[in-house]
Amino acid sequence: MNIPNLLTVIRITLAPLIVILLMEGDYGKALLAFIAAGLTDALDGFLARVLLQKTVLGAYLDPIADKILIGSCFVTLAIVRILPGWLAVIVISRDVIIILGICILTLTDIAYEIRPVFVSKVTTTIQIITIFSVLMLKCLPGIFTPPWIHGLYWFTAALTVTSGIEYVIIWIRLINHQS
Repeated sequence: MNIPNLLTVIRITLAPLIVILLMEGDYGKALLAFIAAGLTDALDGFLARVLLQKTVLGAYLDPIADKILIGSCFVTLAIVRILPGWLAVIVISRDVIIILGICILTLTDIAYEIRPVFVSKVTTTIQIITIFSVLMLKCLPGIFTPPWIHGLYWFTAALTVTSGIEYVIIWIRLINHQS
């Protein structure tokens, strides 16, 4: 296993730790673990490119690690009532749709390449910013919930839905092209 893939595995193992810290209300430590996970995400991609260590395993593992980290954070933050539940449902639903789409393409022997579309990269970034923002707000005692946070929730939801629709359109085209 190369260094980029090892960093991705570390990110996956940080997800349960973050969930536990959130459930225990230890938001400061959860924030630090989330930042560490984010750094491994940035570092694994950078090292894979610089060290010429891109692998098929990494192409699958990296988006899986993102989904585990982001999905578990959204669900847990909704359970502890820090994020609205509807936002967690939208984020998880998109990920389920993506996974189902990949399964359908695989089962029908339709060739596809694991490569995120631009709107998906932006969506992931905004989802991470949303998690980071709410954790920061929880770590700052006496700070009220700023009005902009609700705008961030809606922006995150809109991008998440747009990204999901983009993938569905791509898959429909692939399926129709094979017919």
